[in-house]
Amino acid sequence: MLKHIKLLSFTIFISLFLAACSTKDIKPKIESTIPKTDLTTLSSSADDNFLNQEKASNDFFTKYFKPWGSTKLSYPKNEAMWGISYKNKKIYLENHKLASKEWFDNLIANTNFEQYNLNVKKAITLKNTNVRVMPTNSPFFYNPSLPGEGFPFDYNQNSLLKINTPLIVSHLSRDRAWAYIESHFVGGWVDINSIAFVDESFIKEFKTSNYFISTKEKFPIYDPIFREYVKIGTIFPKNGEKYIIATNDENQNAKITYIDLNSDEAEKMPIKYNSENRVKILNSLLEEPYGWGGLLNNRDCSSFTQDYFSVFGKHLHRNSKAQTTNGNYLDVSNLTLEEKKEFIRKNAVPFSTLVYLKGHIMLYIGQKESEPLVAHNIWSIRLKDKNNQEFRHIIGKATLTTLEPGIELEGFKEDSNILKKVLGITLLKWTTPP
Repeated sequence: MLKHIKLLSFTIFISLFLAACSTKDIKPKIESTIPKTDLTTLSSSADDNFLNQEKASNDFFTKYFKPWGSTKLSYPKNEAMWGISYKNKKIYLENHKLASKEWFDNLIANTNFEQYNLNVKKAITLKNTNVRVMPTNSPFFYNPSLPGEGFPFDYNQNSLLKINTPLIVSHLSRDRAWAYIESHFVGGWVDINSIAFVDESFIKEFKTSNYFISTKEKFPIYDPIFREYVKIGTIFPKNGEKYIIATNDENQNAKITYIDLNSDEAEKMPIKYNSENRVKILNSLLEEPYGWGGLLNNRDCSSFTQDYFSVFGKHLHRNSKAQTTNGNYLDVSNLTLEEKKEFIRKNAVPFSTLVYLKGHIMLYIGQKESEPLVAHNIWSIRLKDKNNQEFRHIIGKATLTTLEPGIELEGFKEDSNILKKVLGITLLKWTTPP
């Protein structure tokens, strides 16, 4: 069975973040999931009580609604302006041509940062919304001809906000097409047409204290026309038998509208952290395409773990490095490969432990035949051909692997081994370190 588990997927090669891709045609045997009975067995080994869900959910909503209780954005102006540093790099645009100095100068002028935190307003997302580093839909690629660069690694993509997300707005771009915002986990530029401004009356009506969270991936909602494909982890306040989303009037102010949801689409938050629900949510996330920073309404590695735990009421930071601070971080960087495996087998708790390496994070789900298994959303693996030339094979989805996936493949080298790069694990339940 171990061979079959290893063939479920491949690993990624991690450079600074995740590596991208020139592809090579290889034909390994791939299974996309392990048998449901195996997942159930793995889930049964988890600690059902690792999380005080009531306390965690209260903390989650405190953070979620924090933008509406703030008087200004939390970032100093110089931090908010960090994206301007891309002007000093060679950036390729959507046509794979270098961005000119004039193009960058015009973009920087449009940021209007002299107005930072001077005209603060509250807002809400009207749809799933890209958060951009700079106020443009144009991608920022490093040299697309190089392995590890190009699509989907648009460095202008900071993150993705789900519909119904509370925001605080610092100011608008000079052309008024973009708003600089902060949510409960990310800041950056959003398309002005993706948000609506809220007042205290709207906030009072929206905050019902009866919150449901989506437990099904990418289902449509209507009010009555199509509004969005909803992602797991989307919050819906409930009023009576109806669920709330925001829409906008002709002045871009928010107003309440009501939609219907089925019982298999959203549940009272938090849903119970038990074996059945752990498997249900994981299965809903598996096979979803990889999306750097939420690009194309998809997930990367850290939004995979963030959304997974959100339905249980656990708030995680957005980025992989930051998520290591959401529990007890245990360093394994100086251990050998076998020592790392043994440490994980001994100390990691299935479904509540994160496995971290630079630029990537994974959810530990248990072991099979003494091999630690993880769930993660990955882009590619790095292999070498017979001439020792590097090539990439695209995986591009959420899947299950060992910590050494792809080891059986021709071209797998020491540098391909994800286990070698593992730096530590984070126990999401705070305990005394071993």
